[in-house]
Amino acid sequence: MLTWHLLRDLDCAQLEEAADGWGAVSNSADAARDSVNAEMTRRLEQSQEGEAAKAAVRRLRQLNENFDYAYAECGLIRTTLNSLAYELRTQQRRLQDALADAAASKLEVRPDGGVVYPAGGKSLSDGSEAPGGVVMGTTSPLAPRPSPDGMLSSERGALLRNTNPNYAVAMGVADRIVRALSEAKRVDERFKQTLGKLKAAPGLKVDASVWTDAAKDAATVRHQAREYLRSDIPEDKSAAEIGAWWQYLTAEQREEYRAVYPDIIGNLDGIPAAVRDEVNRDNLQLLIGKLEGEDSEKAKTQLSGLKEIDHQIAENLDKRLGIGLKPGEQKPPPMYLLGIGDEGRGRAIVSFGNPDKSRNVSAYVPGLGTALDAQFARNDVARARDTAIGAQKYDPSSAAIVWLGYDAPQLGSEAESLVGNGAVMLSADAERGAPAYNSFMAGLAATNDNEDPHLTAIGHSYGSRTVGAATQEAGGIPGADDIILLGSPGVGVDRAEDLGVGKEHVFVGAAENDPVSKLPSKAQAYAGLVTLPMGPTVTRTVGDLFDPGDDDIWFGKDPASEAFGGRRFKVDDGPLPVVDGQGPTPAHSNYFNREKDSVSAANIAAVVSGNPDLLVTESHR
Repeated sequence: MLTWHLLRDLDCAQLEEAADGWGAVSNSADAARDSVNAEMTRRLEQSQEGEAAKAAVRRLRQLNENFDYAYAECGLIRTTLNSLAYELRTQQRRLQDALADAAASKLEVRPDGGVVYPAGGKSLSDGSEAPGGVVMGTTSPLAPRPSPDGMLSSERGALLRNTNPNYAVAMGVADRIVRALSEAKRVDERFKQTLGKLKAAPGLKVDASVWTDAAKDAATVRHQAREYLRSDIPEDKSAAEIGAWWQYLTAEQREEYRAVYPDIIGNLDGIPAAVRDEVNRDNLQLLIGKLEGEDSEKAKTQLSGLKEIDHQIAENLDKRLGIGLKPGEQKPPPMYLLGIGDEGRGRAIVSFGNPDKSRNVSAYVPGLGTALDAQFARNDVARARDTAIGAQKYDPSSAAIVWLGYDAPQLGSEAESLVGNGAVMLSADAERGAPAYNSFMAGLAATNDNEDPHLTAIGHSYGSRTVGAATQEAGGIPGADDIILLGSPGVGVDRAEDLGVGKEHVFVGAAENDPVSKLPSKAQAYAGLVTLPMGPTVTRTVGDLFDPGDDDIWFGKDPASEAFGGRRFKVDDGPLPVVDGQGPTPAHSNYFNREKDSVSAANIAAVVSGNPDLLVTESHR
């Protein structure tokens, strides 16, 4: 039974000391996995190769996952204990304030919580001094309580009067004592249940089911820690303000935020890239565990994407160790996971190269049909990797990012097919995604260590419309020096100079056989002046079918046109739709591919690396 004496004398520091102990274990696990990832793998790279190296890497990876789990769970216990201490101390402080007010008013508080008040005031019946008495507090809003003039309102609606002024003071103190005790009991019970869930079975093996359980643990602790930690995260602030907040935190505070709110900290613009990467790798395992326990189509689709990203992180490490490299293949830049989440159609932000250390940084926005799935993890992530590898040939201080931080329209849902009668594609998704993209770009500018980093915004397909929308937000795209538009159906403005970076800094790649870059204008499509057949009747060029002969396309002027005024660079014509046997829009997907379109990939790399003088140009349409 929790009494007011026990709550008054409770030593919350002991709970915090216990939390520190669990924090020390969590930090040790964190240091151990860093040692596995850095020192052990580096030595392995220097001394081993072939099958022996592969076997060692597999064992190290399992060891790393064990440390990862220990870090996560011990961190959750630390925050649970600190949250418990925080909430109990709040109630303890309320109790102590009530006791102090009782002492100041010369009221006695009995062991059972009753408050004794002395005689005072005058009785209404005979004018004598009103007697003292004892009152017991309550948390019920229906119980009779005195008004400032001593009037009592009972739950039966009757009016009573106690003219002793000490009575109302005593009643207020008694209520505060009871409420503090009652809330402290609820806090104790809540955290007892939470701590009871944070247990691991003897002989634990870290596998998918364990991460599913860990995801539930994390969700529970996040809910419990909302008063202790959650309310202080400045999610509505600018990237610069968030960065300053993070730097101001103590090491222990950062550790707690990382352990309990990886879903927020890992996606918060203004947090350093290395921190986001570490936090998101932790959250990746929790998300995989969470979705493993769900059976919806969305969960299955996103799970495939998350697992593929996890696989690519491991493969990236292998190849940087020289494992699995093809003859002539160079080691890839290090992979950073700057964002991950399952909201909407999924979120994923992947960088090749550290964007905080690199002088040149690009952020590519994918387009129509993109979602967090295995295809995104294989194809769009590869485009960022190819861009980074190409840019680093010109300037080693280069990083390239794929940014899936918004819900792109999907074929057959919000946007119908790009081909076919009555094609519909709207700007709403782009306009909703633009603020998030600008926030991310502001974060890149805020955390980059270079005095004047060179930032490039890249939009492919519908992603170019998102980049276009971002330029029209107040202040344009933060920090952007150059803009690259690839396979664009238009960007929402009719002139390159309206994109905010100067028309000489707007670069356009448009393959001759890319139908997306030659869509008719909405007016032409709606008027039925243009049909979009896709089948064996395609025998000449895409332009014969898709370009009605002017510069108007779906979202405004054709970025590849002279009227738009950007700098068009050379790309391969690409395969014809359908007749070349590669699908309806094969040329639309080759811009970043160093094998299928080396000229385009080299031109993109030249711009991203800050070497536009190396660009191979193409005449306007």
